[in-house]
This record gives sequence, C-alpha cells and structure tokens, in this order.
Amino acid sequence: MKNKLIVLGTLAVALLGVIAFTTKEADAYRGDYTQVGPNHTEEREAQMEEIFESKDYDAWVALMTEGGRNPGVLDKIDSQEDFNSFVEAHELALEGKTEEANAIREDLGLGQGQRMGNGHGMRYGSGSR
Repeated sequence: MKNKLIVLGTLAVALLGVIAFTTKEADAYRGDYTQVGPNHTEEREAQMEEIFESKDYDAWVALMTEGGRNPGVLDKIDSQEDFNSFVEAHELALEGKTEEANAIREDLGLGQGQRMGNGHGMRYGSGSR
C-alpha cells in the first residue's frame, strides 16, 4: 500500500512537471507583445518588420496563415484599418509607450495577457464576467 502511494505521488508530480514545462513557452507570448511566440524565427521577424513598415495587410495575412495556420488574431484584425492600428500599437510598444499601445490593443479586442477570452475556458461555463 505504501509503495503504491509513493508510485502514484511520483507519477502525479512528474505529470505536473511535464504540463508546466510544455505549456510555459507557448503561453508566455499570448497577450504580451514583448514576448516571442512559438513560430518565431529571425527570418519571420524580418518579414514581419518589412510588412509593418509597408503596412501591407494582405502580406501580413499571408504570413500569418502560412503552413495552414489560423491564429485567433485574424479574427480581431480583419481589415486594413484595423491592421494600421495594430501596426501603430506595435510601434508604440517598441518606443516603450506601453499604455498607449495597450489602449489601441484593447480597442482592437486583443488580450493583455490576462486571458480574458470570449468564454472559452472560463470558469463555471458562463463565459461572462
């Protein structure tokens, strides 16, 4: 009986460790534009900067959906006008003006790292606060 408890306890700790280490990197960037996402590469970053400089919405959509991806940000940034605001927020963030950048991101419906989603995964299943 004692051995079973030790084995089960060890398995529980190992499982929690696996969960903690596999989700940390993927979740770190969500809502925090100072962090890079799981698809970040130097080449992709250079492409993104070029797209932001030219404010080319169609090129941004093409890059974001490359390889069959369908990121949720495309649900929020779905026009040239929204993309221009998104680029402005990016530029403000790079300048260290995070309050202004966050205000624009909030207007666009983008999260600020607090996981205030649209009901998916919310407590009690209500999806409202």
